[in-house]
Amino acid sequence: MRRAWHFIFALAASLPLGATPPTSAEASERRPNIVLIVADDLGYGDLGCYGSKVHHTPHIDALASAGLRFTDFHSGGAMCSPTRASLLTGCYPQRFGAQFDSALSGEHDRHLGLPLAAVTLAELLKAEGYATACFGKWHLGYQAPLLPMNQGFDVFRGLVSGDGDFHTHVDRSGNEDWWLNDTLTMESGYTTDLLTRHGIDFIQAHRDKPFFLYLPHLAIHFPWQGPQDPPHRQKGTSYQQEKWGIIPDPSNVAPHIKAMVEALDRCVGELMAALRAEGVADNTLVLFTSDNGGYLTYGSEFRNISSNGPFRGQKMDLYEGGHRVPMIVSWPGRVAAGVTQATTHSNDLLPTLAKCAQLKNELPKCDGADLTPLLLRGEAVAERKLFWRTGKQKAVRCGPWKWCLTGRKTELFNLDQDPGEQNNLAQQQPEIVQALQAAWETWNENVNHTAAQHTP
Repeated sequence: MRRAWHFIFALAASLPLGATPPTSAEASERRPNIVLIVADDLGYGDLGCYGSKVHHTPHIDALASAGLRFTDFHSGGAMCSPTRASLLTGCYPQRFGAQFDSALSGEHDRHLGLPLAAVTLAELLKAEGYATACFGKWHLGYQAPLLPMNQGFDVFRGLVSGDGDFHTHVDRSGNEDWWLNDTLTMESGYTTDLLTRHGIDFIQAHRDKPFFLYLPHLAIHFPWQGPQDPPHRQKGTSYQQEKWGIIPDPSNVAPHIKAMVEALDRCVGELMAALRAEGVADNTLVLFTSDNGGYLTYGSEFRNISSNGPFRGQKMDLYEGGHRVPMIVSWPGRVAAGVTQATTHSNDLLPTLAKCAQLKNELPKCDGADLTPLLLRGEAVAERKLFWRTGKQKAVRCGPWKWCLTGRKTELFNLDQDPGEQNNLAQQQPEIVQALQAAWETWNENVNHTAAQHTP
């Protein structure tokens, strides 16, 4: 099936090539460990280093100060599952089917997931000697065989659904949802702390060989529960209509979010301390990002939740607030500290990390670009088009231009002049609208063709 998947991608037009082979000098160096930390629903403006005056995030801020902080990085989707598929495969999630326009539902999509024919970063690294682990939220399949153990991970601890109670580990359908590899294995503790502890144990066990630690945290996804907030969900009860946790004041969710963000920051600090204690910090490439933008409001009740900084929209939207997210890359002695405005995407991680890991085997074609020239030498990223699809919402980015179609409303923004997407220039720039819309239609046909070829 792997060969079939490679053939399907050969049909796709205008895709960037994967990473080029390392030079002899690079190959002589020890391959780096890779730690990929993914927050859930963390908005662009939820960290101190991205402008938050509410949340105290000294450990993540320190990571940003020592590394490269991105101001124009984008998730592959405006919801959970699409971006996770993008991060792990380097491909637009729509190549795996229309179900990846949005989050995989625990009610209706339990039979669906990331196809086993997809080639993940974990599989590529494992094939060349890396120890691999996933601790956290999977949300790319609810049952075997569509679980992490069949996608390149040596070990998995965490939840397979879209969310779970941070204390009882019960999903919104009322199912216990805490796994060890392919087996439901419940465990006591606050989710953020548990995942960090497992991550540290993994680092300690594998400090003498290259490792890939994928740490997709559940925080700050609902139920909105800080460490001191009470448990909410119990096994056997459906929480589809009451999934947010115990929120005494729905008009002000902020105190719960603050507790969750700061717990996450503390755990990032503990993880970084473990890397230093094990003597591997200087040879570890650490990335921190989010799977999509944050919620500002939810339904008719919940207000004052997250922050997307100066950007319009929120999770599920294809305005910038839905998919422009934090990204921090730290690699001591290799990636210079600074800030970059390069327009980049979660598809870029697979070819970039494969190059950093000096992988020798040929990579599958993907939609991402190798960012090592930017990371290691400060070189510019070539201009290209980036695409999004969430149901009937459509968007394209090319240079400063952003075309959006929401329902029947066509919008065009110049993000250099109008990052908040307030001034619709569609009527003034019909040629740009036409060109970007045509590009989106070509891309849409291309990804649909790939998905159709793969569907049994």
